[in-house]
Amino acid sequence: MPAAMVVSGGAGAEGKTTVYVIVSAIMAAFGGLMFGYDNGIAGGVTSMDDFLEKFFHDVYEKKLKAHENNYCKYDNQFLQLFTSSLYISALIFSFVASFLCKKFGRRLTMRLAAVFFLVGALLDGFAVNLPMLIIGRVLLGAGVGSANQSVPLFISEIAPANIRGALNILFQLCVTIGILVANLVSYFVSKIHPYGWRIALGLAGVPAVMLCLGSLVITETPTSLVEREKFEEGRTTLMKIRDTANVDTEFDQIVHACELARQVKDPYGKLRKRPSRPPLVISVFIQIFQQFTGINAIMFYAPVLFQTVGFKNDASLLSAVITGLVNVFSTLVSIYAVDRAGRRALLLQAAVQMFISQSIIGILLLKDLKPTGSLGHTEAIIIVLLVCLFVMSFAWSWGPLGWLIPSETFPLETRTSGFACAVSSNMFCTFIIAQSFLSMLCAMQSGIFFFFAAWILVMGLFAFFLIPETKGVPVDDMIERVWKKHWYWKRYMQDEDPDEDQKQSKLEMAQSSSRS
Repeated sequence: MPAAMVVSGGAGAEGKTTVYVIVSAIMAAFGGLMFGYDNGIAGGVTSMDDFLEKFFHDVYEKKLKAHENNYCKYDNQFLQLFTSSLYISALIFSFVASFLCKKFGRRLTMRLAAVFFLVGALLDGFAVNLPMLIIGRVLLGAGVGSANQSVPLFISEIAPANIRGALNILFQLCVTIGILVANLVSYFVSKIHPYGWRIALGLAGVPAVMLCLGSLVITETPTSLVEREKFEEGRTTLMKIRDTANVDTEFDQIVHACELARQVKDPYGKLRKRPSRPPLVISVFIQIFQQFTGINAIMFYAPVLFQTVGFKNDASLLSAVITGLVNVFSTLVSIYAVDRAGRRALLLQAAVQMFISQSIIGILLLKDLKPTGSLGHTEAIIIVLLVCLFVMSFAWSWGPLGWLIPSETFPLETRTSGFACAVSSNMFCTFIIAQSFLSMLCAMQSGIFFFFAAWILVMGLFAFFLIPETKGVPVDDMIERVWKKHWYWKRYMQDEDPDEDQKQSKLEMAQSSSRS
């Protein structure tokens, strides 16, 4: 059974926002730094000639041809496998990490994620052949899947209610910082021949070490301790992170929530019932739309993309650094605006901006970039600006809210299983995009951007009609104040027998006794 995710700091909770909570959340968010660095570094090294010559000689030869096809010079399934293998591994380990979080705690799961990531970084940095390189990527994926499951869970459970949204987005902020750092590293080490790519891949171990050391300093969450029946330790920890001895109300809520979660013997079965459909459908589709906006295609392959439109290697890497900076600062906008403007406003505004950006990029490439030749300098600069506008809107909306909304819309008994489904959906769609983008770019050419624009149009309509506003709504009031009042989802909210799970549990016990 997945870990019971109890969002602390609810109604009746006392205590102030402490430095200890902020520091703990920052240390945990280094898991996002790992994820982001790997997102960014994959595109950086796949644009380096030394790396291509070592592992992907066919791609290197195509790149050197005088009349290469702009859209097809990087089309290689093994090159795409280098990027995408991480995400299928992360998909599997997101479910493994759900079990580990319950059995051994959030902190130990984060430490394990750091170890996986560190070993994977070392294998990739010292790789001598393609199988060794891919095995390293698979281990990196195990670290990403474990961190993406345990870190948001940890942050949600220690955060007080008044800054929960901001602290949750801290994870996404660290993802964007990781991407920026990766782009900077790629820019500088690309000049170090022939081992620059080894430095770039090996440095992925640095955020892993930071997360591992952080996991030794931070405390376990009170929820995890209570869940494992360490009640006194849980109370003591809660008093520490809230900086008050008056934690009876919040502690009682945690104990009660854990007792309810234990009564649900099959949370994934409960997730399939009608009342669970609204948050499940929204959480999964947010992850699908998040990837099919084309964001990770652009972030993975930004240097490759900018080379495609005519930038030289150094200029393309520098352009990727610029988009990385835009990514970081736009995520800061989300931290400020999410609890002021609300979730829906950010999602809808960004859908319009992303649709316009992708459409204009497609029109410019269709009109001016042929299979051979390159764009003029002015057109290439316009492409970079449009990519920045696209990244900007994603970074303050669908990026961070893709993690925030699933964490706050599920009822307690299915919150962690639902979040695991969201994480695995994200990893699966990321795998699809990473494995297919370069081939799609070759086959569809400029049409790939119209493909992403069409998905964004559907995404905007989905948000307008089916995603409700959850700003300022306590997580335990979502059913009454959100789902039962929504024009469409209210039909799924018929009251269930509150004793259904207990009845099912007694039936299973009776059947077990009769078999004995």
